[in-house]
Amino acid sequence: MAPTSPSQSRPPRHPLNSSACRPRLWSASLLLVGALMAGCSDGSDEAAESQSQEGGQATEVEAVTVKMQDVPITSELPGRISAYQIAEVRPQVGGIIESRDFTEGSEVEEGQVLYHIDARTYRADVASAKASLARAEASLNTSNLQAKRFKTLVARNLVSQQDYDDAVATVGEDRADVASAKADVSSAQINLDYTTVTSPISGRIGKSSVTKGALVTASQDTSLVTVQQLDPIYVDMTQSASETLKLKRELSKNGKAAAAPDKAKVELLMDKDDPYQYQGELQFTDISVDEGTGMVTLRALFPNPDTMLLPGMFVTARMVEAVAHDAILLPQKAVSHNDDGDATTMVINAEGKVESRVVKIDRAMGNQWLVTDGLSAGEQVITSGLQKIKAGAPVRVAKDDATENDATADAGQPGEEQ
Repeated sequence: MAPTSPSQSRPPRHPLNSSACRPRLWSASLLLVGALMAGCSDGSDEAAESQSQEGGQATEVEAVTVKMQDVPITSELPGRISAYQIAEVRPQVGGIIESRDFTEGSEVEEGQVLYHIDARTYRADVASAKASLARAEASLNTSNLQAKRFKTLVARNLVSQQDYDDAVATVGEDRADVASAKADVSSAQINLDYTTVTSPISGRIGKSSVTKGALVTASQDTSLVTVQQLDPIYVDMTQSASETLKLKRELSKNGKAAAAPDKAKVELLMDKDDPYQYQGELQFTDISVDEGTGMVTLRALFPNPDTMLLPGMFVTARMVEAVAHDAILLPQKAVSHNDDGDATTMVINAEGKVESRVVKIDRAMGNQWLVTDGLSAGEQVITSGLQKIKAGAPVRVAKDDATENDATADAGQPGEEQ
């Protein structure tokens, strides 16, 4: 029997046991496991997305609770400062200025002497008028005595009745002459007094237009100096007549709004929105409209103890024109607009789901909107996370800014209208 070779005595190898096939086997196994995991992952993601869309998972948002409150409706109006009182001092008599008795730019009191005018001719006029008065009084005394004597004589028929009547008439004429002479004395004295020019009011005095030695005339067109009272001080504001009518129509339509009182408070904004430290008070609204500009003038009175406000300055005045009762304020970030241009908000309904709501907006109040329709007290309006939600989706409130819609929340600009 022929010997067998080692290769012939060994049994043939199975292909699966071959080392060359092992990498293929592992690759196939990995592909199979990966496909199974991918299938499970896709199924779970789709299920999670489906579950979220069906309302199973709530999205976290921030909201504000709606509440009713009284909201002051204000307007910012341009204004100009004007003095409380202005006196342009002019001479009442003519003459040479002998002296100027004040410091320009200083504070003066009512009755304080400002100028002296040469008074020599006016003193002479007073003396002449007094002499005329004395002569008239002497004539009156003589005629009185004569009338008394004629009265006795006419009773005895020693003089005629005509002579007596003439004597009485003379007394009347002399009395008239005395009265006229007294008036001349008063007039001359007034002119003499006018040679001392005094301040008619208390306030800040300006630049003098004359110096010592200047010739002035009575009631000349050019004033000698101007005195202005600066404390208190006026702020004259202007508002278009159309805005005034619009506000009145809104007040007549809205039963929950009321006009501000006649003595409404007014605030001033200086440069860069810097508020003036004192509040003013509305004095009156002009009853006529400027034909050229169509504007109505409103005047407010402000304290000015530090004379920070000077005549001619331009300022911005913030004034409460009305008060909206039971009004709603919403943060501006909580309001958007749909394709039709309507203002909308996202409200959380009783089921905890998002509901799109169309609201009516009246005006901007600082960083908030004044809402007049579409919301009720106690409802929650979403203010943050709006990009992650849609109508019908469940939400969970993480933060409720219950005081954000308070009318006093924006203390820097209370009720500012834009």
